[in-house]
Amino acid sequence: MADSDAGRPLRKISTAFKELAATVNSPSPEVPVAQFSHACSLVSPLFGCLGIAFKFAEMDYVAKVDDLARASSSISTLLVMVDKDIEANCVRKAGSHTRNLLRVKRGLDMVRVLFEQIIASEGDNSLKDPASKSYDQVFAPHHGWAIRKAVSLGMYALPTRAHLLKMLNEDGECMN
Repeated sequence: MADSDAGRPLRKISTAFKELAATVNSPSPEVPVAQFSHACSLVSPLFGCLGIAFKFAEMDYVAKVDDLARASSSISTLLVMVDKDIEANCVRKAGSHTRNLLRVKRGLDMVRVLFEQIIASEGDNSLKDPASKSYDQVFAPHHGWAIRKAVSLGMYALPTRAHLLKMLNEDGECMN
């Protein structure tokens, strides 16, 4: 990673996920849990930048990524991890590594959709519509009415696009 990327989380995230993509596209596509959890940990600050609307998502995401990082000391790859949970018949149980992996995947999906929506709404400085659309697409189907309502109210406290980019130490060129 170039020194110019220091303090630029979006570029660090991009580099980490390009490395994951190279692993997935390699002749041995088994993804190491440590590499995956490290890349996912780089995404955590994005939730923090979104304010109160995504505070619960941030806390949940960080806890699940931390679990995967701890699991990496005894489990080599994501495939081995899922296979172990299948053998133990605990895939759907709260706290299982596989269920935590699903929650992390949803967090990554939300961030992906959010940035797709931000790019699609070029020229609009508000994050309310992009964040609402990403939440509605990824998390809302899994949340009850009370959580959906709380998130909806929190959307009014989102930073502007310009403020988000400033918090991320970006100038906007990374979004093109």
